[in-house]
Amino acid sequence: MVGRLVVVGLGLIGGSFAKGIRESGLCREVVGVDLDPLSRRQAVALGVVDRCEEDLAVACQGADVIQLAVPILAMEKVLARLALLDLGNAILTDVGSAKGNVVRAACQAFGAMPPRFVPGHPIAGSEQSGVEASNAELFRRHKVILTPLPETDDDALSVVHRLWAALGADVEHMRVERHDEVLAATSHLPHLLAFNLVDSLAKRNENLEIFRYAAGGFRDFTRIAGSDPVMWHDIFLANREAVLRTLDTYRSDLDALREAVEAGDGHQLLGVFTRARMAREHFGKILARRAYVEPPVTANLSFVASPAGALRGSIRVPGDKSISHRAIILGSLAEGTTEIDGLLEGEDALATLQAFRDMGVVIEGPQHGRVTIHGVGLHGLKSAPGPIYLGSSGTSMRLLAGLLAAQSFDSTLTGNAMLSRRSMSAVAGPLRAMGAGVETAGEGCPPLTLRGGRRLVGQLYEAPTASALVKSCLLLAGLYAEGRTTVIEPVATRDHTERLLEGFGYPIERGDGRVSLESGHRLRGTRIAVPADISSAAFFLVAASIAEGSELLLEHVGINPGRTGILDILRLMGADIVLENRRQVGGEPVADLRVRAAPLSGIEVPEALVPLALDELPALFVAAACARGRTVLRGAGHLRGRDGDRIQIMAEGLQALGVRAEATADGISIEGGALSGGDLDARGDHRIAMAFSVAALRAEAPIRIRDCANVATSFPNFLALCAQVGLSVAQEEQS
Repeated sequence: MVGRLVVVGLGLIGGSFAKGIRESGLCREVVGVDLDPLSRRQAVALGVVDRCEEDLAVACQGADVIQLAVPILAMEKVLARLALLDLGNAILTDVGSAKGNVVRAACQAFGAMPPRFVPGHPIAGSEQSGVEASNAELFRRHKVILTPLPETDDDALSVVHRLWAALGADVEHMRVERHDEVLAATSHLPHLLAFNLVDSLAKRNENLEIFRYAAGGFRDFTRIAGSDPVMWHDIFLANREAVLRTLDTYRSDLDALREAVEAGDGHQLLGVFTRARMAREHFGKILARRAYVEPPVTANLSFVASPAGALRGSIRVPGDKSISHRAIILGSLAEGTTEIDGLLEGEDALATLQAFRDMGVVIEGPQHGRVTIHGVGLHGLKSAPGPIYLGSSGTSMRLLAGLLAAQSFDSTLTGNAMLSRRSMSAVAGPLRAMGAGVETAGEGCPPLTLRGGRRLVGQLYEAPTASALVKSCLLLAGLYAEGRTTVIEPVATRDHTERLLEGFGYPIERGDGRVSLESGHRLRGTRIAVPADISSAAFFLVAASIAEGSELLLEHVGINPGRTGILDILRLMGADIVLENRRQVGGEPVADLRVRAAPLSGIEVPEALVPLALDELPALFVAAACARGRTVLRGAGHLRGRDGDRIQIMAEGLQALGVRAEATADGISIEGGALSGGDLDARGDHRIAMAFSVAALRAEAPIRIRDCANVATSFPNFLALCAQVGLSVAQEEQS
């Protein structure tokens, strides 16, 4: 790719870049430039460069790429010298951490920004320094930010991008101004605070006692005060405008915190501390912990499920995800405090929690499923500081769309790659009919932007297909819309939202397939006990049914009438399931489910039961594969595009295990029979991963299931409960 690469400045960054490119074989010759004779000798001896020069003009003769890795305030002198040379068609780039200063220096030296100058900044480092610390792997899995200008040559940008990518870096492009603002907040401000704190304490009379009793927290926070003072002096001066803006914002927040301490305002302190603690964890997960630490080992996690014997025991699966989401939302909008027990601590529910923290709601927990929400009332939400990231949670996005469409401020909802492929048209259309300003990307996909300050008017919405999420989205918008909002469903769906609204004291009317509400009422904080999720219980209901001699008791499972399709269908197939200790908890019907192994038979699934078992279909298909005869499911055509077409993915997986399965236009046909082992791909779908884990009970050999990391979205302790009852499923991690 490159004939001759010249690296000016052979410290840690420049030396590591030179060594990495030299070892990659992408460059014919790597030439180093450094004023220090010892560094030049070491660079050649250590294989960092092919040769070294003291004279910049000699080194740059015939150069294809010139990398400037000198201290940021030395950049002006180097650029001034380069401007006097005939550089031909050479590409210039740099590694400075303040891009505005570099661009200004280049413009001053050359008279205008050279089109073949590509400013860059690798976000990587080490406690070591000097050419002897050069590491060809230093940039692997770290971010490198390139900040091209409108006049930057596309070919030059492409070459620099590919060079960094060849070193394993995650290369991103950003505007110069945005880069400097971001780095001022995330890197420069923390260093400034660390230097200042240590200096402030060191100047006190009792400094010896202070440092003698400093614990780990102090050492962790002030570690970066051991950084190179000269380098950071240069950085703060070079990026002083962005640093000052960030410092002013921080000073304002610090003043507010001081006022809270002075006033004894525990609520304000709790809000800051809970948001800070959870934001650190939340955003760490979003970013997959890239930049300064290794990526999570679960990035390419696979399950290996093996044949096993009878299952025994009593277990309680995690809390109901649907209820967890809705309890968080309504608790945040209520007046007073809401306490939730049994909350599902999966990724999706945590994303909803973080969304409301971003909008100013004080939330304690979760801690062992317990959450305390200090509600702000229907009109107390604040604009989030940026786009609200919801991971893979389509439920969060659809429900929040209805709520945020009615606020006074704009909001943008984003998600990961999987969620970004899922259409939100089903909620966007009805919301627009109410007067909401809803903007989407192509084909109705996220990001979803909700324009604030719109006047919403209640509507009568006759749903073309049954969807509890669309219904709930419109009811949340209806809390703010003028007049009455009514949703009529073709088939009754789960009514968690309606039950919770009543539990929070909000009047609604429902019956005969319709639900209505009017704005103008209040939600009042309450206690919510979240029952165990029947969707999670479904995997163990099927497992105990197909494993000979099994008997399981699934405790405290929610049996909402809109969710019990899986029970009815399995019973029609011959399953032995008994509901014990029926009761009402927090407005939801609950029971303990006792299931014993029983011979299953294929059936024609009644179409009326399909909407009541949408999330449980993957588990149901495994039961059908283990049943005698054929199972046919129809009337589910609208599901063929749902969550990546679970019907098609399950059909292909069952076929790979030797089962005769055929996805049809509106459902599936499965002929029960023997299951072989095999290697399957869950395609990132948590329910498919767990369904095939259960299928291994009746397989002739182990089943390896790839791409299972998203099981954490709905069932974070799935493997632990499998081991508890005798189901042999283990994770297999890969780099």
